Amino acid sequence: MYQWYNWKKAEIEVLEVEEQNKVFGAERRNMIVNMLRESGGPLSGKVLAQKMNVSRQAIVQDISLLKAKGEPIIATSRGYVYYEENSESTNFTRVIAVSHKLEKTGTELYTLVDHGVIVRNVMVEHPIYGDMTGSLMIKNRLDVDAFLTELNKTGASLLSKLTGGVHLHTIEADTEGQLDKACDVLKNEGILLE
Repeated sequence: MYQWYNWKKAEIEVLEVEEQNKVFGAERRNMIVNMLRESGGPLSGKVLAQKMNVSRQAIVQDISLLKAKGEPIIATSRGYVYYEENSESTNFTRVIAVSHKLEKTGTELYTLVDHGVIVRNVMVEHPIYGDMTGSLMIKNRLDVDAFLTELNKTGASLLSKLTGGVHLHTIEADTEGQLDKACDVLKNEGILLE
């Protein structure tokens, strides 16, 4: 009985320490925004949850509240990104229509990033929900590798599966020429729709 009492007492003390280390409400959401702003890349919900000593579901709810308040947080396959568009940016953007099978996903993404192009998102038109957009923010080969690894690991379907491979991307680059060259290569690969 004495051992059980000591074990139970120790368990209660651990729970009390964990409760003291939790970050609550508005303070936690402010910390999330600051961490995302200062981060050099995406932060996963799991990492944020560990830092705040809360569940991942609490982070998902916080992100939803922050988005509802207008914070430019994007959920990508690699985690959350704080994406403030620079009003002084001279980058060029374009929406392209593409179509390919799953096996060509790497070819499409590597072609774009190899030409200095950022793949902001993927969009499809769903017959019930209308336009559906998924944030990507793929900037380089490491991002493509991470995306493809996650795709293989999870076995998730691409949004383009809903439309027989047809989808749109918003792409961005420093120059119009980079966008043109990347699109020419995609056209030669039979990926770009015209």
